[in-house]
Amino acid sequence: MINFSLSPEQLKIQQEARAFALQEVLPVAWCYDEKDELPLFVLKKAHDRGIMNITIPRKYGGPGYGLMECALVVEEISAACAGLATSIFDNSLGAEPLLLTKNEQARAKYLPIIAKDFKLISFATSEPTTGSDVAGIRCWADRVGDDYVLNGTKYWMTNGGVADYYSVFATVDPTAGHKGICAFLVEKDWEGVSTGMHIPKLGQRSSNTVGIHFRNTRVPRENVLAEPGQGFLLAMTTFTRTRPIIGSFGVGAARTAMELAIDYAKRRRAFGFPIKEFQAVAFKVAEMYQKVETARLLTWKAAWEADSGQDPTITASITKFYATEAAFEVVDEALQIFGGYGYTRMYPIEKLFRDMRLLRIYEGTSEVQRVILSRFAFDSYKPIMPALEDFPQFAHLDVHERPGETAWRCRMCGYVHTGPEPPDECPYCFFPKTAFKKVWPRP
Repeated sequence: MINFSLSPEQLKIQQEARAFALQEVLPVAWCYDEKDELPLFVLKKAHDRGIMNITIPRKYGGPGYGLMECALVVEEISAACAGLATSIFDNSLGAEPLLLTKNEQARAKYLPIIAKDFKLISFATSEPTTGSDVAGIRCWADRVGDDYVLNGTKYWMTNGGVADYYSVFATVDPTAGHKGICAFLVEKDWEGVSTGMHIPKLGQRSSNTVGIHFRNTRVPRENVLAEPGQGFLLAMTTFTRTRPIIGSFGVGAARTAMELAIDYAKRRRAFGFPIKEFQAVAFKVAEMYQKVETARLLTWKAAWEADSGQDPTITASITKFYATEAAFEVVDEALQIFGGYGYTRMYPIEKLFRDMRLLRIYEGTSEVQRVILSRFAFDSYKPIMPALEDFPQFAHLDVHERPGETAWRCRMCGYVHTGPEPPDECPYCFFPKTAFKKVWPRP
């Protein structure tokens, strides 16, 4: 039986995350957005209160929660600040390759440290010239004995400037595409690792974003997370598990924008009435509410699929696509309701607007999700209804009540002819007899 209710434990987690968001995140969010600076102390508080690293299994010292619990936490924190939510969740993203790797030695070494101590781990796939095109990675790894030597640059790394560890994807052969990709756990203090300056951004400015350069950085054998040819699958599997959470970022921020718009519409008067009385405003709020609720349901479904052992790839892609697009639309409509005030920096809508724009880009752009979903629809989707040329669309011809009748459909224009044989030529599109297919009685 389908059940959309949360368990008592999930409700407790949700309430704890909500309290943390209201008490620790919201009071500092706008200040550090203005400073374009990561308040590292907030991440430390998140770690200490069990808000961070919640998907690390209990055997490694973590709470052992699933993506559903992660989605609940992220929604609440993103409702207060999407930038800080990104930095807090990034530890789960960075640790995901560790959770998925077959290298138990690396898991046993690093996951307990990340869970116990305040240690940050950053995810490194993107480069200055490659983002969603993971197969186009240029950062290379040379095999030297049992070890690897890394050279190249990673970019757009959340928490990269403050992280202790990096989950790094590289290639042994740039011409081999996805077949050459491998993955490593790299420590920040290793020789040859250098961190670039903080990248100034339009939104999510309280989240640290940098580039990392490797110059002859030696990676020992025990830190290999994926051998050449296996790294691409590891990266895609990671995204499959983290894309639903990107939906939660959108749900949280969109929910806040909607709540602010409702409050403003009740207070603001125009032409002698509160603007909530005007259909144009009321309908905007209705659509905002619909999008928030729909995005949340999609997010929960994708998280549930992952937690129950199903393949969430397609649902995760739908979630990432719909929830992020919907969130931006909700925030945009909220700004419209606020009018000129929404465009000023004295009101919170403009920050929400800036923060939400990024969601349509990272972890696979909306265009990439369209590619994934269209390919699935054309190549893998299993239809329930018959094919077009087999569809029993006989209109007024009651051939099903006439056992002896034979029906033929023109596969070009759809015209249905009854008789023992098809016509020599279609009377509508003039295609020859060969264009007709017998559709009744069923073969």
